[in-house]
Amino acid sequence: MTQLAGSKALVTGGSRGIGLASVEALARAGCDVVMNHFKDAPKAERECHRLHKETGRALYHIDADVGDRTSARAMVKKAATLLGGLEILHSNAGICAFTPFMEIDDAMWQRHIDTNLSGAFYVGQAAARLMLDTGAQGRIIFTTSVGAFRSNPTQTHYCATKGGLHLLALGMALELGRHGITVNCIAPGWIHTDINDAQSRNQDAVEPWLQANCAAGRLGRPSDLQAAVLFLAGKEAAYVNGATITVDGGWNAQL
Repeated sequence: MTQLAGSKALVTGGSRGIGLASVEALARAGCDVVMNHFKDAPKAERECHRLHKETGRALYHIDADVGDRTSARAMVKKAATLLGGLEILHSNAGICAFTPFMEIDDAMWQRHIDTNLSGAFYVGQAAARLMLDTGAQGRIIFTTSVGAFRSNPTQTHYCATKGGLHLLALGMALELGRHGITVNCIAPGWIHTDINDAQSRNQDAVEPWLQANCAAGRLGRPSDLQAAVLFLAGKEAAYVNGATITVDGGWNAQL
């Protein structure tokens, strides 16, 4: 992926799970990367040090809550300053507190909207403005979910935000494409991450689900998303705009 060598990238929610896999892939492809995280500085520092040693690329980390509009926009600006520009944004930060619908309170509902949907708007708009100002043929990638197209028990609030995020990405793609900025999504299925670790380790639940829903016969790993990120981030994907790459082992093929 030498086409990415020297590119400047920001990944939100980048210290763990899918975000960390994205940082790893981009750094190994030759990008300088800012890893955004929220209250995860020790791990972020270790991961940046590890990847700098492995790749020789510049890696930085910034602690910021993307659900806070001021912090999110300031973080994007700081990232561009550290990197000397910004060409790739992977807006990945997200939360999912598995909760039955009737037990979702107002605070939980608002927090999911703030982080999963509003946060993507804040960082996406801030990054787009920087790209427009500098004339960068930028790449914006959102992590949505197969939950953007189908809801699941205990994930009503999460899936609602991911559905909104999908449409946010399409609207941005329509308006930014004429400037050479593409906006696309990756939609993971059941990927074993920190968010769902307890569920993913519960074999009594996992095995029946795999038999019924997943042609690949296993849960996904964060590394399974890396190829999609690299493709959408690259110059060769200049004509891919408003698209979603579903990475779910075949789950969504049932619809």
